Formats: sequence, structure tokens, C-alpha cells
Amino acid sequence: MANLVLENLTIRYGGVTAVNDISIDVAAGEFLTLLGPSGCGKSTTLFSVAGLNHATSGIIRIGDKVLFDGSKKTFVPPEHRNIGLVFQSYALWPHMSVADNLAFPLKLRKMGRAERDERIKEALSLVEMLPYAERFPFELSGGQQQRVALARALVYRPSLLLLDEPLSNLDAKLRERARVWLRELQERLNVTTIYVTHDQSEALAVSDRVAVMSMGHLRQLGTPKDIYERPTDSFVADFIGSSNFLAGKLVESNSTHNVVELGNGVRIKTAPGSAKADGSLVVAVRPERIEVAPPATDNTIEVDIAGSTYLGSTYQYAVDVGGGELRILTPHEIQPGRVKVRIPPEATAVYADRPGEA
Repeated sequence: MANLVLENLTIRYGGVTAVNDISIDVAAGEFLTLLGPSGCGKSTTLFSVAGLNHATSGIIRIGDKVLFDGSKKTFVPPEHRNIGLVFQSYALWPHMSVADNLAFPLKLRKMGRAERDERIKEALSLVEMLPYAERFPFELSGGQQQRVALARALVYRPSLLLLDEPLSNLDAKLRERARVWLRELQERLNVTTIYVTHDQSEALAVSDRVAVMSMGHLRQLGTPKDIYERPTDSFVADFIGSSNFLAGKLVESNSTHNVVELGNGVRIKTAPGSAKADGSLVVAVRPERIEVAPPATDNTIEVDIAGSTYLGSTYQYAVDVGGGELRILTPHEIQPGRVKVRIPPEATAVYADRPGEA
């Protein structure tokens, strides 16, 4: 078990900067998820840690061992990094049995037959696949192949485990079960783990901390609760979960709250936050935090129900707030017509720009 340090890591391909000056310190035994949309640099970062691509500058270190140092031209080959890697496609050898797939990396390490057999038995038992040791990959389901790929990554007891969207090929129900099982296994082994996904629910469910990335930049690093409840910018607020964004103008500001005038002239109280020099800003609020038919209090506005969607455990409503649309999630059915809703000041966040404008 070891900690991982990325220090000012930058990766360029020609004139394109895929990863831009990222610094992350991952504690020993921590489960860190790199989260972001396609093309944000999360898998590129993961593969640079594995040594499968070459960083441009910065430092990659596991414990006291430097794997890459751009200034000193240090580069440790992948086979000498003692890192376990599970690919999105599993990458199992189709002509080898499950046991032989696990034996392959051990043979490369010139491990004796008796120790190999013991390691294979141990790893397959961990992922509950020992009865399938003599089967071939094509005889297994997607979930079983995923477990074998994980066992192969663990069989030589790596100091660091890297997972590149390993659950993306599973159906939704199996993916939910697999992420619980995967997290329990990681905690039992206490192995430092870096997990890549674009699935925000997955990231929130399995991680100790989440690193949100966009266009090669690290936008926010924090616990799942921090990322969801206290997003540092409008991109994170929009990407993690779902948020309404209401354009407005700053009317009053102090250390405890802002007063913002929305486009329809309604004034609401918000949490304190940044604003542009001209006073324009954007108020973000989660759909599930909006209260429907509240008792008379501040921040209550009248809206017209414009549309509804039944989602099983909740209803989603689109309401008109004077030229803008607000989405509301509630477990209660609302009859069409005009209703009062409340935006709790403590449920808001204030940003200078809408997502994509910063």
C-alpha cells in the first residue's frame, strides 16, 4: 500500500494540451475517482500513471519511488511500476482459460508453479470466481469477465490499482451491484485505487474523494458530499447532478447573503458568492431543493406548471418563471396551474458565469 503523488502533471500531443498542470496527492488506501466528460483527460492521466503514455512535464511518484520526472528525464517502464490496471474492455486473452489469464503476469515475473497456483486461487476467491478457473472468457458473462480482469490485476499484489471505466459494459442493474461489491473489495484489500468514469452516480457511490476534470483541467477535488453540495464553479454544479441556472443582477451583498433580481423583476435572497463587475451573475439551485407550496416566507414566487414527467419515485416539473424555465423534483404530484414555490437561500450557489461561459 502506497500513496500516489501527481505534481504539476502536463501531457501534450503536438499543439494539444490533454492534461494541464494537474496536482493531486492520493493517500495510501484511498479510493480516488477521476470524473468528467469524454475528452477531459481522465483516462490520459490514468494511462500516464500506468506508464502507457508519456507525460510531457511534471512528476509522478508512488511512495518514495519516482516513476516520471520531466525535468530529470526519468521514466520507469510500465512493467517495473508494480501497478494493476483494468481496462474498459477487460482485455482478457480469449485463447486462455481464466486460470491461465491470471498465470500470465506471474510467469512474466518468473514466479514458481506452486506460488503461482496459490496466488491464482487467492485472487479468484477474492472475486468469487474460483469455480470458473478452467473456463474461457467467451463462456463468461460480462460481469464475470470484469471480475476476472480485476483478479488478474490483483494477482501480483500491486501497490496501486487503476480502473478505467471497468463497469461501463455492464447493464444498469448489474453495474449498481458491481460498484458496491468493488468498493467492499477495495476496502478489504486496502489498496490505493484510481478509478476513471464519466458516470457521476458511480463516482459519488464508490469514492473517498472525486477529482472533477474538464478540458484537461482539474476543476474541483473533494469528497462526494463536497462536490455535490458545494461545487466551486458552474461547470461542476452542472455536471454533478443537475442544477437550474437563473440569470440575475446583484442588488445587495454582504457576508451572509446576496439579494439578486431575476430577469422577471423578482428579488430573491441567495447564499453569498461571486459576481461580475457589472453586477450580473447566475444563481444555481438543485431541482430537488426547491420547495413546493411552502408556508408564507421569503424567497417564495408564483410559477406556472409548464410540463411534467413521471420518474417512478419522483415527479419532474418544468415551470415558467417569467421567461425562464425552472426544473423541480418532488415526490408529490402537482396539479396543473399556478403554484407557489420557494428557493431556500441556503440551497443556492452564486457564480459569475453559466456553464461553458467561464
